[in-house]
Amino acid sequence: MDIVDILKLKIANSLAKLGYEVALSDIIIEKSKDETHGDYASNVAMKFARHFAKSPRDVAFLIIANIDMSDIDKIEVAGPGFINFFMKHDSLQAIVKKIIDLDDNYGRSPRKNLKVNVEFVSANPTGLLHIGTARGAAIGDSICRILDFAGYDVTREYYINDAGNQITNLALSIQARYRQALGLEGVIPEDGYEGQDIIDIAKQIKDEIGDRALYMENAIEFFKEKGMKLELDRIVDDLTTFRVRFDVFSSEKAIRANDAIEKEIAYLKEYTYVQDGAVFLKTSAFLDDKDRVIVKSNGEYTYFMPDICYHVNKMARGYDFIIDVLGADHHGYINRMKSALMMHGYKEDALHVELIQMVRFLKDGQEFKASKRKGDAITLKDICEEVGVDAMRYFFAMRAASTHLDFDMNLAIEQSSNNPVFYAQYAHARLCSILEQGKDIAVDETGRMLAESSEINLLKHLVSFTNVVSDAAKEKAPYKITNYIRALAELVHVFYNECRVIDRENPQLCGSRLALVMASKIVLKNSLALIGVSAPTHM
Repeated sequence: MDIVDILKLKIANSLAKLGYEVALSDIIIEKSKDETHGDYASNVAMKFARHFAKSPRDVAFLIIANIDMSDIDKIEVAGPGFINFFMKHDSLQAIVKKIIDLDDNYGRSPRKNLKVNVEFVSANPTGLLHIGTARGAAIGDSICRILDFAGYDVTREYYINDAGNQITNLALSIQARYRQALGLEGVIPEDGYEGQDIIDIAKQIKDEIGDRALYMENAIEFFKEKGMKLELDRIVDDLTTFRVRFDVFSSEKAIRANDAIEKEIAYLKEYTYVQDGAVFLKTSAFLDDKDRVIVKSNGEYTYFMPDICYHVNKMARGYDFIIDVLGADHHGYINRMKSALMMHGYKEDALHVELIQMVRFLKDGQEFKASKRKGDAITLKDICEEVGVDAMRYFFAMRAASTHLDFDMNLAIEQSSNNPVFYAQYAHARLCSILEQGKDIAVDETGRMLAESSEINLLKHLVSFTNVVSDAAKEKAPYKITNYIRALAELVHVFYNECRVIDRENPQLCGSRLALVMASKIVLKNSLALIGVSAPTHM
């Protein structure tokens, strides 16, 4: 339990003495921005004043009168009723040993026995990953890392759209290139794919089987299966380079098997009606703004129908909730899918959808624009090779998914404090260098000599890490981690500039400061890992 949780418990116990029970989650504790206002502050008196029929300031004094003062130096009431806590230094200093003892597990929460499925990327296996999918990959994977660290049991899932026209066009494109590789005429279909990867796949097939595909009864099915497998293998390789992995690959064809769609329509019968020959689902009876077509008048299923089957399939696997990471153009999709799941008895919050806004890649002030279908696309692999995986992962995580992002490739490779990932990694390398210089000096893990303003501010930030992780997990917001990293790096640099760490003439103070350096290095590394960014020891 860290200091924030301790203060929440103290306030809850004080309110209980006053006859009012509150949940810890309803108590807000914030780190004070101005140290003259204490170390931490709470608006709890203003929040619950109505219950006591007193002014917030009067309630604040009642809370203080009944609070356990252990670990607290003093408490003040400010403004309309804010409660400011000044902590004893030893309560902050104690975090140093805790961090060092827990090391990689500092900030990790106990397992919650809650299962969550996160589906992201899910790009059609029709070509190499385009830069447009990169942000969703980074945010989806970071959400998984954060949820796992916060105590959830996480399954990472990739949904393979292998039952649509795009796969037929892939097969026809490969077949045309295959024929060309054999010296025969081959015409790429109008909606086909013209990338170099298609040429490479066709050549690989020719090298493996010669001209045998020319004589196959159902050659298109062969090219579909072979093409999808090879394209998916390449996608997985690129994602592995991008530090993204998946536990499950689900096939749309498999989801549709055994008359799954027909059975789902039968199950939903009480929520359907026919109009103008089309079958509508009564999603407006739940959360949607209108009813949705699931079977067209010509008998074809809309995309919504197999998606319902897929989401029902996921929930049936025993997940407590599921998360979809989708493009911003899926905004209207959310309430209709929630409605369909509610028809199965699931709660509204069983599905969370994280919408990812578009990214503009800029280099020398110019925007990259390319077409995946025409084969002149800028791929994920291209950008990783140019700016590095660390810069890609950090830049994508540092803005809320719901906001547009301009990715400045020049800034991403700049080695200065203007580049946020360089700034953070340099802080980690600096901490490693200090520890190397002082490796022969005894470390004092009690931190009892830490009293300077820059030391106390750094300690308070280290204390807050667990709550930041919990908040980021709750909000599915990796940018909260990058905000924390930026502030931590800044505090590290301030501490380094204001405090002499290696001082062999003052071994006690030096030992305490080395312990603070060690603790800061651990937390910086742990926080960078949550967004898939490395923590270099030298730069």
